[in-house]
Amino acid sequence: MPTYTVTVATGNQWFAGTDDYIYITLMGTGQCSERTLLDKPMYNDFERGAVDSYDVTVGEDLGEIVLVKIEKNKYWVQDDWYCRYITVKTPGGEYLEFPCFHWLVDEKEVVLRDGRARLCQNEKTMIAKKHRQQELDMRRRTYKWQEWQPGFPMSIDADKHKDLPRDIQFDSEKGVDFVLNYSKAIENLCVNQFMHMFQSSWSDFADFERIFVRIKNTISEYVMEHWKEDFMFGYQFLNGCNPVVLQKCTKLPDKFPVTHEMVAFCLERDLTLEEEIEAGNIYIADYEVLEGITPNSTDPCTMQYLAAPICLLYRTVGSKILPLAIQLSQVPGENAPIFLPSDSQDDWLIAKIWVRSADFHVHQTITHLLRTHLMSEMFGVAMFRHLPAVHPVYKVMPPSFFSVALTASTALLCSPFLQANGTGGGGHVQLIQKAMKTLTFKSLCFPDSIKARNMESVEELPTYFFRDDGNKVWDATKSFVSDVVNIYYASDAVVQKDEEIQAFVKDVFNFGMQASESCEFPESLKTQEELTEYLTVVIFTASSHETPSHPLFPPIVYPVVRLVLLDPQRPLHHAQAPAHREGRGGRQADHREPPRPRAVLLAPGGCVGPQPVPGERGTEGGPMGGVHVEALC
Repeated sequence: MPTYTVTVATGNQWFAGTDDYIYITLMGTGQCSERTLLDKPMYNDFERGAVDSYDVTVGEDLGEIVLVKIEKNKYWVQDDWYCRYITVKTPGGEYLEFPCFHWLVDEKEVVLRDGRARLCQNEKTMIAKKHRQQELDMRRRTYKWQEWQPGFPMSIDADKHKDLPRDIQFDSEKGVDFVLNYSKAIENLCVNQFMHMFQSSWSDFADFERIFVRIKNTISEYVMEHWKEDFMFGYQFLNGCNPVVLQKCTKLPDKFPVTHEMVAFCLERDLTLEEEIEAGNIYIADYEVLEGITPNSTDPCTMQYLAAPICLLYRTVGSKILPLAIQLSQVPGENAPIFLPSDSQDDWLIAKIWVRSADFHVHQTITHLLRTHLMSEMFGVAMFRHLPAVHPVYKVMPPSFFSVALTASTALLCSPFLQANGTGGGGHVQLIQKAMKTLTFKSLCFPDSIKARNMESVEELPTYFFRDDGNKVWDATKSFVSDVVNIYYASDAVVQKDEEIQAFVKDVFNFGMQASESCEFPESLKTQEELTEYLTVVIFTASSHETPSHPLFPPIVYPVVRLVLLDPQRPLHHAQAPAHREGRGGRQADHREPPRPRAVLLAPGGCVGPQPVPGERGTEGGPMGGVHVEALC
């Protein structure tokens, strides 16, 4: 009687093993095997990290094995099991591999295809076509769209992390790791002995320095010494956590009436301000998107304020970027003075702090939450709904790409964080709604976004490492995607005939972006090049686009690394309005009744210490941007 040898690999993460009964059914082109219990006498099957082999004997040859069905039945209590893959050795000696990478929960079954990628139009057997459709039907019942807020991109229908499908939840080991890292960060900062400082106001910038007693290294000491200087302020626009705001100024906006006489003493080339602009030496950072946003009002004891500043910067002969002028309002006039480097040191410092505060809100809410997490979540939901596991595009975009994005709504907008954030209590919703009006598909293409800001010249900005590194990562990603596309899509016609990829793209436009014409997202793809660019955008957004935020995470002090709450240049909110005249600055912190940061400090995933870093290596997820080798077989 023919015997098939089945090898089952259990995951390595915590709680991946199970004591439940595991059954297998081999489904061939000729017939199916009987439902067989996988069990060895006097042996503990399916332990964490185990690779176990079993013999399945059948009455006659099954033909070509097309599907493998796995079922789990309760032993004592429900015990979830994570299966990595199953291999089948046929009586003829052929090895077939069936990637899984799924949690089996309750008593649900999982049906697996072999690891070879196939387009829907290339399926040959009815059993394979039927399974493909059944998988997508099940996915669409599991991954549903919901409108989180009006004007937002659509997101997954899950309000809490536990509501997410088990396959895309963080592993228990990862969750414990986050808590331990957070606790370690608090310990390293020696925060406990300074808790009294978080119960009341900070009265002086020196209070920031007294927080950090254990952390000393070359970077932290250098930044602590230079954080007030203009070159450090300008450098953050190029290589800080939000290096996407600065753009070349081709014409001074009417709302920012800076004159040559105001800034002449800062210019090094014996040119007028207008000539410097024409020569391409003037840059601008405009936070207009913050205009009209409602400040946080969740704490009735503290009135909070937001500014929508405009900052003009100058490229020196040595290619440093230095601030020239700052206006803290979008409306010029007596109540919106233009601050200059020639003002008092304290006035100029306070103006720069307001700019960095505005930059925090734009970064955390737009660059980080909207353009990384919510966009990735939208792509992820559409992918799960329309691309089966056997599709080649699904194989290069594994669920681990989207695991962080699909939990961002809860993690980034938890109640304590919103209470301590100047845009909390509804302002963050307004901010995303405004940003959505200018978000386009091309703005997610890294090279295009750099060119749109006229920041592509290496000669002019030799230290713009975000641009240089980002272009290299983009090119590498696009090269990889192009190779995959060329393997499976021999011509443009093949792209057009792939109903699943077309449905994926259409779902992103119609549901994810709610058919907004201004977003310029494609409704269909017609060529190999269009498919390559589209997939590059998806992968880059869900992986590499996250990395500029990573300096938030290591517990190093001061503004370059943006440890936001404890960075004197980057307060989350202000409890005093922006200065309406010069001479308002002082050595005291710039608020009469500063915010109390204790809520954030004690909030999981808050702003002190490391937050979850998507790029860290997990037990099963691998490095950011990595794919399972077995899944590509």
